[in-house]
Amino acid sequence: MSEMHALVRRLYPLCRSITGAGLRQTLEIIGESTPLEISEVPTGTQVLDWTIPKEWNIRDAYIEDAAGTRVVDFAASNLHVVGYSVPVSATMTLDELRPHLHTLPGQPGLVPYRTSYYAETWGFCLSENTLAGMGPGPYEVRIDSTLADGHLTYGEHVIPGRSTDEVLVSCHVCHPSLANDNLAGVAVATRLARLLAEEERHYTYRFLFAPGTIGSIAWLARNQDRVGRIRHGIVLACAGDRGPITYKRSRRGDAEIDRVFAHVLRDRPHTLVDFSPYGYDERQYCSPGFNLPVGCLTRTPYAGYPEYHTSADDPDFVSEEAMEDTLDACLRAVRVLERNRTYVNLSPYGEPQLGRRGLYESLGGRSDTKQAQMAMLWVLNLSDGAHSLLDISERSGLSFDVVADAAEALLVAGLVKE
Repeated sequence: MSEMHALVRRLYPLCRSITGAGLRQTLEIIGESTPLEISEVPTGTQVLDWTIPKEWNIRDAYIEDAAGTRVVDFAASNLHVVGYSVPVSATMTLDELRPHLHTLPGQPGLVPYRTSYYAETWGFCLSENTLAGMGPGPYEVRIDSTLADGHLTYGEHVIPGRSTDEVLVSCHVCHPSLANDNLAGVAVATRLARLLAEEERHYTYRFLFAPGTIGSIAWLARNQDRVGRIRHGIVLACAGDRGPITYKRSRRGDAEIDRVFAHVLRDRPHTLVDFSPYGYDERQYCSPGFNLPVGCLTRTPYAGYPEYHTSADDPDFVSEEAMEDTLDACLRAVRVLERNRTYVNLSPYGEPQLGRRGLYESLGGRSDTKQAQMAMLWVLNLSDGAHSLLDISERSGLSFDVVADAAEALLVAGLVKE
């Protein structure tokens, strides 16, 4: 089994929520390969306009019929319990139970995913088929859970670069047994972190693994003095389904990260969408007070595939090939970000003589020598302090790597400066 898919399968059974033991265990497993700095924020802490809720933990839950058969069993799937359900111990008829039961009538064989983080209630999720087979009761109804003061937990992995300017990679880790949303994103992020650690880097890379919404809000509230270092960012989610990649632009719409992903995705099937204040944690990073240059990378977007937030989003639904493709897009974007610089031509009056500087010879034997020569001319012409190498690549129609190689040759020859 491949590395990323193995991580998805290992994390899948854990009962995660925005707080609790399952979240901590998930971060511990991630930390085995990608060491994390763990932060815990106590219940009741004010984080921007929100308050850290009580910590929820669950040990068991079931609906049992008169014969002692568990018709609905948390041990079989943690999706069977509405997240953050308060403790229950009662005997109830089916009619009494119905207000607390959630199904998907349009997908009768599937169990839905439901939560109730900020209202003290309880419920069970089950397939419509199971509900149709239930008699009038009575049923023993049991939820063995606790809702008490505790902590919200998140983890960070930082890979230092030559610059303190940061690239943020953010993943939500609060969903229970849902493989694409978002264990595939977690698997891609951990693999990306290990690959970046092996390379020389200009930027510092910060990987954040936090519960959705409240986790990113807590991180922002506790790091307001450092968010100015974030030059680029990406939220990774739904990274393993077989649909083409979708990139959602940042609130700015034309941030460098937006242009970089548009550039690296142009040669593969993809969709680009504009920012909207609904979705994953990009809406927190892109809230108007922060307005960070953070986009969102998914394959099929949230709610865009029938398996979304159901028991069908299991490890068999995600593929290693899709995760590898998502990882490849991230690596390509990183390599453009790392090399995208803005230069000034030090010999701007007329065209400098490249031959006597040995620049043509330095390219000898390359099949793309003509392209490289053209790239040098384009770099010299547009290196006015206002055009980046990505600008030059897009305007010239030449590949970014050819343009960046040309700029490096000109830099060594003393014809441009950063």
